[in-house]
Amino acid sequence: MLSAKSLFQEILDNDESFRLFCSIAASGESQGGWENARIAALVPASERALAPKITRHGADEDKHGRIFNALMKKRGLQPVPVPPETDYTMLLERHGIGLAHDKLKGDEALTVQDIVTYLSHSRVTEQRASEQMDLLRKHFADHPDLGRAVKMISGDEDNHLAYCHEELLRFAAQGHGRAIQRTLRECALAEIRIYRDVSLAVMAHMGRILGWSRPKAALLAAGIHAVYAWERVAGWRRMVSLKMPERRDALGGPATSAPEFA
Repeated sequence: MLSAKSLFQEILDNDESFRLFCSIAASGESQGGWENARIAALVPASERALAPKITRHGADEDKHGRIFNALMKKRGLQPVPVPPETDYTMLLERHGIGLAHDKLKGDEALTVQDIVTYLSHSRVTEQRASEQMDLLRKHFADHPDLGRAVKMISGDEDNHLAYCHEELLRFAAQGHGRAIQRTLRECALAEIRIYRDVSLAVMAHMGRILGWSRPKAALLAAGIHAVYAWERVAGWRRMVSLKMPERRDALGGPATSAPEFA
């Protein structure tokens, strides 16, 4: 019987599939680290108090990238190039979700609307990240190799999501509510489509590595399409709601280190 746990266990048990999984994850986290560092450097003067939190967000993402690389190194594996069709972060940027890299590579200060766009994008993508890591924590928290990494990253992603909720609510109270809701909806509808496409691409690569039969590959693809259909109809709404989190000021301190991994 196919399940999320059995599927990931199969990927984990094979060096080549595990290497591809970690390479994709490390690349995405490192890219997120760079983006947040640039946003922190370009925050408008009126929002400079937000810069340390954005810096913390980026430092966490960099740390996650190092953790995934350390997990590969522990098994004597080297990263592999990330297939373009599996690069979630770059595909989001290419489709206009978040802030354009050309803008982040410049020296001109961002606007308040840019920060609202960044936070809205993060609110959507951190929802996905939090849910994925929660699933891995549920099944692999006690795993001898993955357990500590999964729990640490999952906690960080929960903090990132809480931070996005709190800051967006602050901006909504300042009169940006309509722009926030419009941006959240646009981001969510684009994200679920890109997530579907990336999931199909990743599963195709894993299937070739692991030698999945055509019926098994077709069943997994059908499951991905079914998730997308649900998200397209109703599931996207969970990505656009805002509520004050239990974790207040979740990124108010320095990033936690991970000396046991990197």
